[in-house]
Amino acid sequence: MKKFVATLWLLIWTPFVFAQDLNYGENGFVAEFEIDAAHTTDGMNYQISASGEAGPYGRVWLSYEFTDKQSNGESGEFTGFAWTQNGEQFATATLQGVYRRKGAIFQMYSLDMVSDGVINIVSGEVDFVAKTMTFKVSPLN
Repeated sequence: MKKFVATLWLLIWTPFVFAQDLNYGENGFVAEFEIDAAHTTDGMNYQISASGEAGPYGRVWLSYEFTDKQSNGESGEFTGFAWTQNGEQFATATLQGVYRRKGAIFQMYSLDMVSDGVINIVSGEVDFVAKTMTFKVSPLN
C-alpha cells in the first residue's frame, strides 16, 4: 500500500516539480495607449483601435478583435495587429491572447510576435470608460 501511495504521489507531483516557468526578460517596460475607436458589427465580436507609446518601440498603433468563442460572457480571446515607428525604425507585431472582465476593467494577457524576432509577454488593463489601455511588456527569454 505504501508503494502505491508513493507512486501515486510521484505521478501527481512530478509534472509540477519539472514544470518550467515563463522567463521574463530584463528589458521590460510599461506601454500606455488611448482607445481611438471601438465598434461591433454583430453585437458579439468587438473591434478596437488604440495608439500610444510603448517603450523602445516608440509610437504604436494597435487594432484588436475580441471574441467569446466559449460563450463565457465574462471572458474570451482576442487577436490583433500592431504597427510601430520609432524615428526611422519600423516594426509590426501580431497580438493574441485572452481577456477577462473584473468589474468595469478588462484584464488582458497576451503573447505578441514582433517582426524583429522578439516575443513579448504582455499583461494589462483596459478601461473603456476612461479610454485607456495600460500594459506591462517583457521580452520572453
